Order: sequence, then C-alpha cells, then structure tokens
Amino acid sequence: MFDAFRADRRAIEGLPIRLVIALVIGVASLSVMMNMLTGIQGLSTTELDVRPEPEVVEPGDRSIELTVVGADGTAVADATVLVKSGSADLDGVRTATTGENGVATVSATPALRPNQDEGTLLIEVKPPAGSGYVDRRGNTKVLVVRG
Repeated sequence: MFDAFRADRRAIEGLPIRLVIALVIGVASLSVMMNMLTGIQGLSTTELDVRPEPEVVEPGDRSIELTVVGADGTAVADATVLVKSGSADLDGVRTATTGENGVATVSATPALRPNQDEGTLLIEVKPPAGSGYVDRRGNTKVLVVRG
C-alpha cells in the first residue's frame, strides 16, 4: 500500500502548484478583508496635541492657556489637561477641562531650584470619554526660565 504512494510522483509535483494557488487565494482574501476594516472608523484613533500659550514663562504666578487639537488641527472639547512638574518645580498637579473652543486655562506657580536657570513643566491630556482620541506621544513642554 505504501509502495503505491512512493511510486506516485504526481503528488510531489502537484503539491507546489496547489500551495501557490492557496497562497494567491489567501492573499486576495486578506486584501479584501483589510479593505473592509479600513473603512470602519470606529477602529481608528486620532492623536491629540497641546499648544501652550505662552510656551516660555518666568517663575511665579502664571496663567497658561492650553489648546488641545486633533491631528488635523481642529479643537477638541471636554479634554482634561494636566500640568505637572518636569525639571521645574510645581506644587502639585494642575488640571483643567477644555471648553468648546478646545482651550483650557491653568493657573500655576512654577519655581526653579537654586542655581537652576531653566526647567520644564510637563503637559498630559486625557481625551474625552468615548471619543476616538488618544494621547500617546509627548506633548509640548512649557519652558520656565529665570528672568
């Protein structure tokens, strides 16, 4: 019985063409499925960015406007913005929520240590709940310089 399979050379010759056909059909099917998935917007996310104004401040009581925008530059409402110490000191974390225009105003009192001429404040964004936004990349930092 096994001698019949050993003597049959067609199975060995036919196998590669069958694999090639299966591969071509598999790639075509995968292409169709990927096209269907890219049309679904619910699976995509948009990166958020923050534009602080001013970007450079001196130590002491300051008011900083933080504009949250999507990848296309449109304002994002209801995002929570956090400002915290980087290499500059800040007493605690300051938070604010963006309005309809995508702007949040934070009052902060940054400080520099002795013999420190500059430092930074870090900014994070928590996207609105249920939105397609994320904040994975680092945002613009606020530079604190001794005047």
